[in-house]
Parts: sequence; C-alpha cells; structure tokens
Amino acid sequence: MRVLAISGSPLKNGNTSRLINAITSELEKSGVTDLKIKTISLAGSTIRPCKSCRKCIKEGHCVLKSDDFSRFARQMKKSDLIIIGSPVYFHDVNGPVKNMIDRSYSLWHKRQLKGKKVIPVAVCADSGDDRALETLKIWAQAQEMKIIRTVSGHGYKAGEVLKDQSAIGQVKDAIKTIAGDVSPKET
Repeated sequence: MRVLAISGSPLKNGNTSRLINAITSELEKSGVTDLKIKTISLAGSTIRPCKSCRKCIKEGHCVLKSDDFSRFARQMKKSDLIIIGSPVYFHDVNGPVKNMIDRSYSLWHKRQLKGKKVIPVAVCADSGDDRALETLKIWAQAQEMKIIRTVSGHGYKAGEVLKDQSAIGQVKDAIKTIAGDVSPKET
C-alpha cells in the first residue's frame, strides 16, 4: 500500500505534522504489508492559486509550472491512501491546502484520484475543526475518493495535540479501519 501523508502546516513540526506522524507511525505498526509511506510538508513549498485558465480540461493536468503542485499531484496519483491535514485558520483549512484543493480540479476531469482512500485531518487550538474537515471531505467526495475516517485534534502549543486523547483514539480507529480494509490482494 502506497501512502502519501501531506501536512499543510507552515510549521514543519507543528501540531498538524505531529498528528499526521502519529497516524503514519501507527500504520507502520499495524501489520499492513508492502507499506510505502511518503510524507510531504507544504512548509517551504509553493502552491499558487488556480488561475481558472481551464487548460486542464483539455490537457488532463495543470499547466502551471511555476510551483510545486505538479510534483504533489504525481505523488497523489501514485498513492493508494492519502492522509491530508490542515491546521485550522479562521474555521477552515489554511491557504496552501485550499490552493492544493483548487488546483486538484485539474485531476478531476479524468477522475485521476477516483477510488483513492483518504483520511482528512484537521488541527485547531479551540474550534473550527469540524468546518475544516467538511472542506476536506467535500474535496474527497468530489474527487470520488473513499473517506476512511476523519481525525481532528486540539492543541495550541507545539506537541499539545498528542495529549488530546480523543485525537489519539481517532488515529487508532482510522488505523483499525485501514488494517481491516486491506486484503492481501491489495498490498
């Protein structure tokens, strides 16, 4: 199983990244065979907004070449499971994650993410995680992906999310679902 874990946080070791790492660590312990995990951080990456040129309709891919989206899109297409996490900024996903969602419109025309499994992740200090998860779920549904579970956590200072017992429980439930969902033929 090829897994792509995407942290949308501008902090390489912030709470969003830590919660995603907790998911991948549990997945490594789960016994899923032929597991290949690739983790990427949008921190330091550039994903420009969609320009609405609509050239992707004909081309089948985004034609913008001045940023990192094409590389991330290739990795998403190669993956069986995508874990995508965003910190909550004013009750929704942050800008880099929203830009990635918008640019993935270029993959929608030929349903290039159809059937992929996805675990949406949102981390907030206090509230707004439900709205951020809704944005990620709507994206996954539009792309015809299979939502395995959602994971949300609370934490303000770095590392606080790992003390959120509800979040850790959600991580374990997501891994149980994945481990039970993977048959020997798929791995």
